[in-house]
Amino acid sequence: MQLELSVDRGSPVPLYFQLAQQLESAIEHGTLTPGTLLGNEIELAARLGLSRPTVRQAIQSLVDKGLLVRRRGVGTQVVHSKVKRPLELSSLYDDLESAGQRPTTTVLVNTMAAASAEVAAVLGVAEGTEVHRIERLRSAHGEPIAYLCNYLPPGLLDLDTGQLEATGLYRLMRAAGITLHSARQTIGARAATAVEAERLREQPGAPLLTMERVTFDDTGRAVEYGTHTYRPSRYSFEFQLLVRN
Repeated sequence: MQLELSVDRGSPVPLYFQLAQQLESAIEHGTLTPGTLLGNEIELAARLGLSRPTVRQAIQSLVDKGLLVRRRGVGTQVVHSKVKRPLELSSLYDDLESAGQRPTTTVLVNTMAAASAEVAAVLGVAEGTEVHRIERLRSAHGEPIAYLCNYLPPGLLDLDTGQLEATGLYRLMRAAGITLHSARQTIGARAATAVEAERLREQPGAPLLTMERVTFDDTGRAVEYGTHTYRPSRYSFEFQLLVRN
């Protein structure tokens, strides 16, 4: 498929930046999928009536962002797009889907398990209480992005493995009549263990983003406790900061 690319020579925006923005948008929205080869710089320059250095600058800016890679003997190839997640009470599945990222989920664990002291304290149940534990691997365009481990209090809702692989946890909770109201969240980072590295296709010891979240319904009840790890090469959190008067 040939992308519809164009540049506006009357715009004050530099030509290389116009081209880079169009290519980045195509990558972010999945039009250019991971593994796609771009035409060589000479062909692209001729097609758009641009100089080769202008095209090279546009491509290099996306190489610097980690969206493209130059491979000797192969050419310039799309690597992946990076998920920018706003800090609001939404699920990773919904964020990926709204960004055109085609999320897929593999359920690794879906069982009842005795709550540890930590999990029990967070969910407000007695230690040893059977709580629902689910572990999932979330991917986009076939590339793993995050490992998600969640605990839910008993009797909250039935969690079918097929449904968990077809949609997001928050959607299932809302469909069951649970009104999500607020959450307490902690973001950190640490080195990947050997198991985590293999799961997320990273090197052992590679940095991983971590997130712990406790979600509450409109009655103040804790309805979910999540401990998640993310690949920083594929994922970032986006903050909006306001000046306090």
